[in-house]
Amino acid sequence: SRAPWRVFFFIPVMHYAKPPLSIADQIQKWENRGLIITDKEYVARHLSNISFYRFRAYTYPFQNNHLLDQPFRPNITFEQILRYYGFDRELRLIVLDAIERIEIALRTQVIYQYAISEGSHWPGNATLYTNHGRFVHDWNTMQIEIRRSTEEFIKHYKRTYTSPVDPPSWMSLEVSSLGLLSKLFENLKTCPEKRAIARHFGLGSPDILASWMHTYSNIRNICAHHGRLWNRILTKSPVLPKRPLATPWLTQVGVPSNKLYINLCMMLYVLQQISPGHSIKDELRSLLSAYPEIQTAQMGFSSTWQEEALWK
Repeated sequence: SRAPWRVFFFIPVMHYAKPPLSIADQIQKWENRGLIITDKEYVARHLSNISFYRFRAYTYPFQNNHLLDQPFRPNITFEQILRYYGFDRELRLIVLDAIERIEIALRTQVIYQYAISEGSHWPGNATLYTNHGRFVHDWNTMQIEIRRSTEEFIKHYKRTYTSPVDPPSWMSLEVSSLGLLSKLFENLKTCPEKRAIARHFGLGSPDILASWMHTYSNIRNICAHHGRLWNRILTKSPVLPKRPLATPWLTQVGVPSNKLYINLCMMLYVLQQISPGHSIKDELRSLLSAYPEIQTAQMGFSSTWQEEALWK
């Protein structure tokens, strides 16, 4: 019989040959591309603490990136770009504060609702989950995170108790990442406990809450690693509720689901349910007022966002 056809793909060799640049050369490269720099020592101090490559995420919107040498638009100064960098840093801190409050509430509700009905060690009960393969993977991940934990309450449990081998849910899930918590929650079978958790956050569907948890985890990781956030296209697009249990919700249609604005709205909505006296909304509005040059459209904001009840 004939041998089967075999298809071979040849990947061309592309050698990276860009040399490292001194700070002086980095500054010269910007000047060659048209960036206005009036104080080289001032710029050098910043480049000594914030890498040239990190700044690239903030220079990008000010350059013509379709051309090979990526020239800056006319009359762009280093100080302008630095303000965008400062805005993004302040924005991340506010968002981290919001997600911290939400994450703690999520952990509390997931642990409490299931522990009351299923017992202290419910995360290891395979019958509670929809997909067994995912459960095994997530359970193994939890074991790794427990072993890696340096929390004293984990050490105390291991020193004191021999059975069950694993700590109870209020310890094990406390040291698990938000990403793992969101995966566990999504894989749990729909049941009264899961619905009760969604209702606590003003959502009628556990599937929507699971989607939001994934999104929060993604944004939290960006903030925790000091990544650019303000105009980022996010990889996780949340599912939006058609009939939220609490009001207000968005009246706008057509806002992009992969930009930051809709995710800020999600945070404000949940914070209204768990922490009505929060100051996150005021902090965000004050930040935007302090940086009027920021193009909120690049963050996914509509032109009428300030008229939304969520933001008033």
